[in-house]
Amino acid sequence: MKSTIVLASASPRRSELLESAGITFRVLPADICEDPLPEEDPVDHVLRLAEGKAIAAAERTEGRFFLGADTIVLCDGEIMGKPKDPADAERMLKKLSGVPHEVVTGFAIYDRERKGAVREAVRTKVFFKHLRDDEISSYIATGCPFDKAGGYAIQGGAAHMVQKIEGSYTNVVGLPLCEVVEALRVIGALT
Repeated sequence: MKSTIVLASASPRRSELLESAGITFRVLPADICEDPLPEEDPVDHVLRLAEGKAIAAAERTEGRFFLGADTIVLCDGEIMGKPKDPADAERMLKKLSGVPHEVVTGFAIYDRERKGAVREAVRTKVFFKHLRDDEISSYIATGCPFDKAGGYAIQGGAAHMVQKIEGSYTNVVGLPLCEVVEALRVIGALT
């Protein structure tokens, strides 16, 4: 599949997912403030950030199609981004222990030629087993939690923590690949 897509993300997982679909792209991370707005709905939050990242990348380089994405973990109404430090990672993992939560990824494909974006949010329900304190501390010691929403990576060291999921696995990894590829086709980014 040929494309002129710019991925507005430094996430190696998002790059790996796009590569696995045979999509040609280049990476230009977008650095925007990811703090939630007061009273902001979680879906509105990820969609706003995804589109903001896509547009920020478009302002910095040539190209036509710009893909931005943002992933959060939602547990009991709390939007969990990336942990700030080990104590925050421990707090998040203890909160997720033994309870279902949602992973919500918003993505936006900005088309510079049409000056507009296609946006979508995908939700996946994730069920964690009850985590022992030593499991949590061992996982934090690996350093893995610190660049992951909710402090865990389903595709890595946290795989043993997940009992089951309902929905898109790739969404939990960080990019709902099926939906993204379809949106890229519909917008004309893939030929």
